[in-house]
Amino acid sequence: MLGLASGDALGAPYEGGFLEQALWRAIGRTRGGERRWTDDTQMSLDLAESWLARGEWDLADLARRFAKGYAWSRGYGQGTAKILKRIQRGQDWQLASTAVFSQGSYGNGAAMRAPVVALFYARDFGAMLRATSESARITHAHPLGIEGALLVALATYALLHQLTTPDALALLKKHCADPRMAARLEHLQCFFHGDKPLDSPRVVVAKLGNGMTAETSCVTAIYIAFRFRDATFEEMMAFVRKCGGDVDTIAAMSGAMWGAANGEHRLPVFLLEKRAYIREIGQLLFDIHELP
Repeated sequence: MLGLASGDALGAPYEGGFLEQALWRAIGRTRGGERRWTDDTQMSLDLAESWLARGEWDLADLARRFAKGYAWSRGYGQGTAKILKRIQRGQDWQLASTAVFSQGSYGNGAAMRAPVVALFYARDFGAMLRATSESARITHAHPLGIEGALLVALATYALLHQLTTPDALALLKKHCADPRMAARLEHLQCFFHGDKPLDSPRVVVAKLGNGMTAETSCVTAIYIAFRFRDATFEEMMAFVRKCGGDVDTIAAMSGAMWGAANGEHRLPVFLLEKRAYIREIGQLLFDIHELP
């Protein structure tokens, strides 16, 4: 949870073009000087709070919390914002999720919060897969949106359990159904053979992408998390910034996965919005299914 929020907050100032970055310079810190985070962290907290409050899987409650937590200043995507506003007005989430896009959104909004699902179901693999898919449908019902969320959840799960990189990537390939995502996973075969990794941000962007869709960002974040799993968080964030594009979300996803592998003690300490609360939520989730 702290890795997700840290990556989000550190990546947000580099998101978008000149106007977006100028806006974030104006609103990107709290009155106390803490770095603010975006919708990536907000919706992840909504997800965690719903499960902790209900003690069960309740999609209607989760949808209401997503809608209640919406604020334009968090940088929500236009499609997600429209869906959440419909839910705010009382529309059923199952109707709202396909009202904006007939097949559902294929953005990376479900993937950015998928690490929370992996944390909650750290000891129940089947439940993790089901919960990731179901929670994605509220805002990102398109098969690609769901597939991206599943891959990020699987990668987080693998890192929580300290799987080797080859074993983790084999797990991802086994559960990857969409040929478009599978093609991007093929670029990660260098991990199996010990070849030189994709050492240039330009090459990473060309082969994996840096966009706002699940297809052009999820495998990118997974690659970065595994490449830098033994490096420092700061080194990883520097690489994410050089990749450009949807910096905050790619940083949030890779940050969450890196955090799953390394824990709090290796994270950089800086003024982060609601740091203590985020840590508390993460601990509560992990305690439910504490790993041996």
